[in-house]
Amino acid sequence: MAGNTSTPGATVTSRLLAIVGAFDERHRSLTLSELAHRAGLPVPTTHRLAGELVAGHALQRRKDGRFEVGRLLWDAGLLAPVEGRLRQVAEPYLHDIYAATTATVHLAIREGTEVLYLERMMGSTSVPIVSSVGSKLPMHCTGVGKVLLAYAPEEIQEHVFANLIRVTPYTIVARPVLAAQIDRVRRDGLATTSEEMSLGACSLAVPVVRSSDDTVAAAIGVVVPSLRRDRQRLLGALQVAARGIGRSL
Repeated sequence: MAGNTSTPGATVTSRLLAIVGAFDERHRSLTLSELAHRAGLPVPTTHRLAGELVAGHALQRRKDGRFEVGRLLWDAGLLAPVEGRLRQVAEPYLHDIYAATTATVHLAIREGTEVLYLERMMGSTSVPIVSSVGSKLPMHCTGVGKVLLAYAPEEIQEHVFANLIRVTPYTIVARPVLAAQIDRVRRDGLATTSEEMSLGACSLAVPVVRSSDDTVAAAIGVVVPSLRRDRQRLLGALQVAARGIGRSL
């Protein structure tokens, strides 16, 4: 349960934060009762506080009565120092990739043991895409995820290897196979997937290396129907953009 503040003495601030914290990747919209349950608050209290958040544009209420995160929270989130600066620097380079490839383009960072998508530009080709800006996905079955996993701390890698889940019939869940792929990512500086996150979608991704200290700040990637054609063109566009972002950071 997200933020149980039903105990006596909980402040108004803690209750408001519990309501905001009730939303996550798997719970993007909530009914009043669902919101109250996940926040650990009585329904009347939730109704009153959620109404105030809607009035302040921190939440929004759909016509069917369900609550969603509002524009105020979204705009505030974009001001986070690391993510905001990274998105600002990367945006023109991502546009360059899109212009050169017309593929779906991703910018992502690691958050814990998952991939957090900071930016997505939809390509002109119809490809099944499950990511969205602000969403989090598993590391082991996405191109940007494999890149970030390759440069993650050992304890993060161990956690991911110990919790491999099958998303599609082609998701790699054999630890030795994935470990070998991660080794190749570090050696070759690129990662690929083939229908491992969604059927009909393949991805190619590279690390963004901060030139000042040679650390991996993010990963950028493209999603296409197949990597059999234009692989080198896609890779070239990604590598040029990654170097530009790394220098700018």
